[in-house]
Amino acid sequence: MTIDKPGRDVAATGLLPAELSKAFLLQPAFRGRQAFKWISRGARSFSDMSDLPAGERARLSDEALFSTVVAGTLASEDGSVKLKLALREGAAIEAVLLSDAEGRMTACLSTQVGCAMGCTFCKTGTLGLLRNLGPDEIVEQYFHLAAIRGKPSNIVFMGMGEPLLNLESVRRSIAIFTHPDGLAISRRKITISTCGIVPGIIELADNGPHVRLAVSLTAATDDLRSALMPVNRSWNLVSLKEALLHYQARTGDRITLEAAIMGGENSSLKSAKAMADWIRPLNVQVNVIPWNPVPGLPYREPVRGEAAAFEAELERLGINAVRRVRRGRGVAGACGQLGDTLGAVEP
Repeated sequence: MTIDKPGRDVAATGLLPAELSKAFLLQPAFRGRQAFKWISRGARSFSDMSDLPAGERARLSDEALFSTVVAGTLASEDGSVKLKLALREGAAIEAVLLSDAEGRMTACLSTQVGCAMGCTFCKTGTLGLLRNLGPDEIVEQYFHLAAIRGKPSNIVFMGMGEPLLNLESVRRSIAIFTHPDGLAISRRKITISTCGIVPGIIELADNGPHVRLAVSLTAATDDLRSALMPVNRSWNLVSLKEALLHYQARTGDRITLEAAIMGGENSSLKSAKAMADWIRPLNVQVNVIPWNPVPGLPYREPVRGEAAAFEAELERLGINAVRRVRRGRGVAGACGQLGDTLGAVEP
């Protein structure tokens, strides 16, 4: 069942209907669609697929659908849940279920085991990168989260790792999430977040998938952004802005810019003005995110009113800005905190 990942088998959860038919010798071809629908409903075994012939169910009963298992669960008073998922080789990742005030649920999914980007304010950035996730390992995060409280209506690729450095698996997972025979999730309810991988942004603009795009900006001067986000040393603010202008010219979509605000680092009104100046003429919304504390990192949360003043200054300068409600902190599942409970698990 190997697809696009030499040396590693992709589980059934990472396959589209025609691929399921081919991989499991399902005949006639519509049996692959039936199996795909069952997996999308959360089936964990071919034995659960009651509309497959009994002989097929018996033949496939020992075939594993999933490649990951839940190795730990943490729940928060705000309704957030963080899962620790064990991978085949004994490593682990985290996925988070977030719930807003209206009860809408969002699945925050990881795309890599760890992260190589080294953002200095992010726990995951301290872990380094082990490997990319396969499409099955991405998709299964959603199913594990859905088993807790029902299927989330929204998906954000904002967990561990840089999605645009694993775009092949991200694309395939989105194809599975949006397939009309499966979950049929609208692309408008899916967001890819990047720290600013310029070639990946251009590739998304030119070849899709056209889902929502979020970019971690955090600072709008090269010196400060390079100190906080090493990606800026490879693709500086000029090249990032050119890529975003290209993206908007091709898609017409508004882009979300994320600004993690660390007290005394990038929280000043001067920093807000620099950001407003850099943004024009992009069509964006800025999510102002008070930094979530991570033990051992040399930053502090903004004091009362600091993030609000930053947001107000952006608004005064004509930039649409929103202060994000922080959810998931009770399980170390908020922005920048993933990896806090990770450790090797027995394979």
